[in-house]
Amino acid sequence: MTELQHGTQEESAASLVAAVLEEEARRQAAQDAAREQIIFPDELLPGVNSEPLTMRQGFASGGLAMFLVLTLIKSLDELEGAAINLLGPNIQQSFHVSEGTVVFIATASSAFFVLGAVPMGWLADRMKRVPIVGITGILFGLFVFTSGLAVNAFMFFWTRLLTGLAKASTITVHGSLMADNYPIGVRARLSAASDGAAHALIGNVSPILTAIIANAAGGQDGWRWAWLLLGIPALIVSFFAFGLKEPPRGQFEKLDVLNEVIEDEAPLPMSMEAAFARLKRIRTIRSVLVAFCALGFGLFSVGSLENFYVKNHFHLSLLQRGVRGSVVGIIALPFLPFIGRYFDRIYRKDPAKALALVGAMIVPSALFTPIQYSMPNAWLFSAFAIPQSVLTTAAFAMVGPVMQAVCPYRLRGMGASLSTMYIFFVGGFGGGILSGFLDDAIGTRGTVMALGIPSSVIGGLLLMNGARYIRNDLSLVVEELLEEQDESRKRGEQGEDTPVVQVANLDFSYGSVQVLFDVNFEIRKGETLALLGTNGAGKSTILRCISGLGIPERGVIRFNGRTVTYVAAEARAKLGIMQLPGGKGTFPALTVGQNLAISARMLVHDKADIAHKIATVLTTFPELADRKDQLAGSLSGGQQQMLALARVLIHQPDILLIDELSLGLAPIVVQRLIEIIETLKAQGQTIIVVEQSLNVALAIADRAIFLEKGEIRFTGDAQELAARDDLARAVFFGTEGG
Repeated sequence: MTELQHGTQEESAASLVAAVLEEEARRQAAQDAAREQIIFPDELLPGVNSEPLTMRQGFASGGLAMFLVLTLIKSLDELEGAAINLLGPNIQQSFHVSEGTVVFIATASSAFFVLGAVPMGWLADRMKRVPIVGITGILFGLFVFTSGLAVNAFMFFWTRLLTGLAKASTITVHGSLMADNYPIGVRARLSAASDGAAHALIGNVSPILTAIIANAAGGQDGWRWAWLLLGIPALIVSFFAFGLKEPPRGQFEKLDVLNEVIEDEAPLPMSMEAAFARLKRIRTIRSVLVAFCALGFGLFSVGSLENFYVKNHFHLSLLQRGVRGSVVGIIALPFLPFIGRYFDRIYRKDPAKALALVGAMIVPSALFTPIQYSMPNAWLFSAFAIPQSVLTTAAFAMVGPVMQAVCPYRLRGMGASLSTMYIFFVGGFGGGILSGFLDDAIGTRGTVMALGIPSSVIGGLLLMNGARYIRNDLSLVVEELLEEQDESRKRGEQGEDTPVVQVANLDFSYGSVQVLFDVNFEIRKGETLALLGTNGAGKSTILRCISGLGIPERGVIRFNGRTVTYVAAEARAKLGIMQLPGGKGTFPALTVGQNLAISARMLVHDKADIAHKIATVLTTFPELADRKDQLAGSLSGGQQQMLALARVLIHQPDILLIDELSLGLAPIVVQRLIEIIETLKAQGQTIIVVEQSLNVALAIADRAIFLEKGEIRFTGDAQELAARDDLARAVFFGTEGG
């Protein structure tokens, strides 16, 4: 009998576990389905199903000057960058270092992009971009010139670093400007034309040009004159950049989706951490970043290794290597306009297919590598380099328009810097170090096979896989634009009656677990809103998103009609968004007065002003006035909660966020806190409160929202919620969290 009971208990436990696992699997599937949901049909996505545009129409819309100046600057960057690959053997002899050292410097010089890309991207999203282009172009010209003056490999390394820092704007700032200055329907062709002129033409003429300069100068140090002379045109072109006109941000996405251009005259500064967190939650961008990381391992080291290979294996002179490199690159040039036109046409019909096309162009390029390195002479070796040049050049020209499409227009600079960081720093820098070791161990051919082939195959396949996310990510861009238009209209209609906080279409996840789903609500000045719900419903997470402690993967948060979605928590606090966190909100080792002084110092620094603010806030908390010199840790639980609230109120916030006002406190203390909240309400304080006690919430709230599993199930008058037995029971019997 006992064994039978034991077996029955085991079966019951197994059934319970199976039921729990089945429910969790069903929940996860529902979350995945929600994430895969395409919010808008294709005709509403920016650039999709739009009327075809000619290049003439594109230039008529944005002007020719922007394209010419940015392309010339990029061309000079390519001209200078390609020189080190060709002149590597000469630099090696001049500085008496190993091949691996020169390969490392050549590869790492590209990776130095990342050191400048992040601050450049940050500036591009916060400031006018045209002056940045001019200033960085001038600095680039100066640092190129000093590269020719380097007296040893160490100094040459540092001049390359400074050059990389200066030229970082060509990816972050230039891409943002081009996207905002020209219509969506011609961006792939413009990118192909710009990259074609810069990379396939100028960049590949540089081997001949630098070889001619070095040969004309003669001697062991003739290579120096290539850098000395290339810095001059960069300086000249950069001065023309100051005459360009700054385009409105996101204007063509707005025209395509909204049929109007809405501009924020004074956008709030965004947090770098928040911007990166938001960008990395865009799945198309995540896929591209991982693909770039893989591609970087082989992309940059192969160019340097190839020149060493043809010098040592085929015994080509400096001029012959220059001619070979130029011919291979230039032959790719005629293909780019056709690929750009085809990409624009495919993108209008199917953006996912367009991104898959990029990956499909990279994968086959790896197949030519083993064939190329098995050729018996230099001409056949070069012939099989041509297909790789065509495919990789075209693919990288098309990636830019895709990244610009899925990035929120306010984050394009940071989006470009993020991709630069992955491809150059993780892939390029890592590949440079690895190739330096492998070249000495297994030779040039073995290193190319070990790095070039796997990186191209893996990177291309990752890009193709990421194509399945692009429609959803484009839909999120549309959603933000529509919400921005709606809020602009509301500000115009409502004026001073604009909601203090507006949460629109909010999704949030902790890792892979999504906890908020399409949350929408607003609160007006002087109103008190209670967030109620069961354990894990996401109530505290909403407060974290509003205060800036959490960055949503989708949705918009506005404060007094202005977007604060990407604004840092400390900046939001200065704007007037203050949160009283759940649990301990004081410094136990400091006195009451010191706790208040620390909070007051955020606003003022004069001792008299700090004392005045402390005295003012203590009029609301007479219980603390006689305990200014008492350690906060020695106060009772209720007094500590009052001190935490006083620390927040000393800032005179526009909106007060309270997480768990009464948790763990005695009823008499709770009653006193309710009285304080009522006093604040009478003074016009706007409040959002998460509260475990339904009675407390109903006592202080004008309106209530009930959440269940991250979704809003009820919103309305607080007393209406009390009349709903099912919801009220869930609040009473659900343990608090979320």
